Amino acid sequence: MSERSEEAARAFDGGLNCAQAVASVFAADFGLDEETVRKLACGFGGGLAHTDRTCGAVSGAVLVLGIARGTAVPGDREGKERCYALVREFIRRFSARHGSVNCTELVGFDLSGPRGLEAARAAGVFSERCTGYVADAAGIVEEILKEL
Repeated sequence: MSERSEEAARAFDGGLNCAQAVASVFAADFGLDEETVRKLACGFGGGLAHTDRTCGAVSGAVLVLGIARGTAVPGDREGKERCYALVREFIRRFSARHGSVNCTELVGFDLSGPRGLEAARAAGVFSERCTGYVADAAGIVEEILKEL
């Protein structure tokens, strides 16, 4: 496990959501402050705000890849496609390791309702599973960025 992966895991265990933990450890690389990145990533945690969608660690990784290689130029199709290719590669690698990028499939609980969320907390899945997803997401992003 890389130092960056460990840092992201510690941030998650320290109270950040999964998206915030992944995205914030890359903030300084792009001249951004961690507080701003944490705010940008906040709503992506818990499968998009506990709505049973994409894993927040994955969303945080996508945010970083967009910052790293996204385009801000209207109509820049080539720029978008370059970024999309990196995101697809991230999804391929993460899915190969974990079988999915969907929060519910990864944690084994539907977090979109209070019962599922409480059951997941009681089962300890956030510390048992999500810390690893966060670490892996940060590590995969780091790998992809080094390959550029």
